[in-house]
Amino acid sequence: MACFLTAPVFSLENIQLPPGFEIEEYAAVPNARSLALGANGTVFVSTRRSDKIYAIVRAEQGTNTIEIAAGLKTPNGIAFHKGDLYVAEIDRVIRYRDIEANLPDVQEGEVLSIDLPSKSHHGWRYIGFGPDDKLYIAIGAPCNICDEDGFARIDRMNPDGSDRETFASGIRNSVGFTWHPETAGLWFTDNGRDMLGDDIPADELNHASSIGQHFGYPYCHAGDLLDPSFGVGKDCTDYRAPVQKLGAHVAPLGLKFYTGEMFPEPYRGQLFIAEHGSWNRSKKVGYRISLVRLVDGKAVSYEPFVTGWLKNESASGRPVDLLVLEDGSMLVSDDRADIVYRISYNAETNEGRGNE
Repeated sequence: MACFLTAPVFSLENIQLPPGFEIEEYAAVPNARSLALGANGTVFVSTRRSDKIYAIVRAEQGTNTIEIAAGLKTPNGIAFHKGDLYVAEIDRVIRYRDIEANLPDVQEGEVLSIDLPSKSHHGWRYIGFGPDDKLYIAIGAPCNICDEDGFARIDRMNPDGSDRETFASGIRNSVGFTWHPETAGLWFTDNGRDMLGDDIPADELNHASSIGQHFGYPYCHAGDLLDPSFGVGKDCTDYRAPVQKLGAHVAPLGLKFYTGEMFPEPYRGQLFIAEHGSWNRSKKVGYRISLVRLVDGKAVSYEPFVTGWLKNESASGRPVDLLVLEDGSMLVSDDRADIVYRISYNAETNEGRGNE
């Protein structure tokens, strides 16, 4: 049975954006986490603390949020591929065939033959389909710092789970990856280890240019910091360094290259990152959307794009994932405020501000 939700009252007055940009509530979704876009414009939303999956469907006035699956175990990972919806729990992946044609009463999904670890520490999966039609799955380390076989990597496989291989390793906990729209290279965030202090190590933005690259964990962090325990006898130059060091403990999660045409030219082709925010720092950081500008595939700057969820050490929201819609606007999920936002650009608004 479909379950329709009503939107909570929420104020966006503290959110700060560049001139001309606007933010609004797109839909109310409890514990909104990963986002995936269907072929017919349906936005699918996962959860982590809940057991549910939702679909945001277009309506005559706004949108409707529909519960389409329940009883799942930490269903953080979600991906849409050739009409089917894939949902990753901690230790398994479920496929819901021809999902948009079966809304709102979705039938029971098919469990794929993919053997995933059952450990819950960093066990919430992030998944996605690459330009190669392969299913990619992040498998985080089951600890703060350790060296265990079968973890700290991104695997890829055919959509049915066959021909599985490790694409990249030495990755502590990636909860977001995407592909460059022109080169098809894999870019991903990685959350650095804890308990080394407020300001080290930096969280990471990485680029896997080919299969088999190792990104350092647990031996080397952020490209140049040897781990005090696991780094003994190691050399950071043996591992692939991040494309861009991010703030320590900002908890970078979802990221997307901007492929639309609504935003002004300086933002097109650039990389946006949802920073979920710190939990283990004396003063909170993150709780924002950041922008990494690229020139010839290399990061040249790292700056805030949308801020305001953090004020006086109190967080009103925690950005999780990003999605670029067909009209060029960008969706942002927030698992603290239980909202999916829509960010758009209005040239007339920008001109009006310039005349004030």
